[in-house]
Amino acid sequence: MRQRGPQPAGNIDIEKICREHSLPLTTQRRTVLEALALRQDHPTVDEIWADVRQRTPEISRTTVYRILEVFALLRVVCKVGHPGATARYEIRIGRHHHLLCLDCGVIVDLEDPALDTITLPGKDSGFRIEDYSIQFRGLCSRCAAGSASRTTGGSTAEITNDNSRARTVRSVRNRMRKQL
Repeated sequence: MRQRGPQPAGNIDIEKICREHSLPLTTQRRTVLEALALRQDHPTVDEIWADVRQRTPEISRTTVYRILEVFALLRVVCKVGHPGATARYEIRIGRHHHLLCLDCGVIVDLEDPALDTITLPGKDSGFRIEDYSIQFRGLCSRCAAGSASRTTGGSTAEITNDNSRARTVRSVRNRMRKQL
């Protein structure tokens, strides 16, 4: 298994993408895709909007959202998330999977050829599979280390804060499980 690094912006031909989908190539579309391509994480609309406003201050959050949604429908970008969480986006570069931290919310790309060869449900399922992505949920190394340190020491105030946060996380997890 290997985690994917950043996607260089130079690999994205924005003009070709717009031409193939009969979209006018606007400054806003170009700026949003370039901003997303430069990110190494899975940013939210607000994070992309903050990046875009450095170059195009007059662009609205709604415009950024609409551009991302159009490109997600066209499968130029991938909308990533899980129930109850804010949607995040990434430049779509082929099948890959995700590691999701249930504590801090970080999403990490994962490429594992073994996951790309699983047997998919057959026609008898009544569902035509077009693509899939597997999401593994757990704790990232930083949060796991923090969880371990809570059990080995720390001040009473830190433990109280952490216990309160842990109760909240458990509550959210339980609600998510009920929704599934």
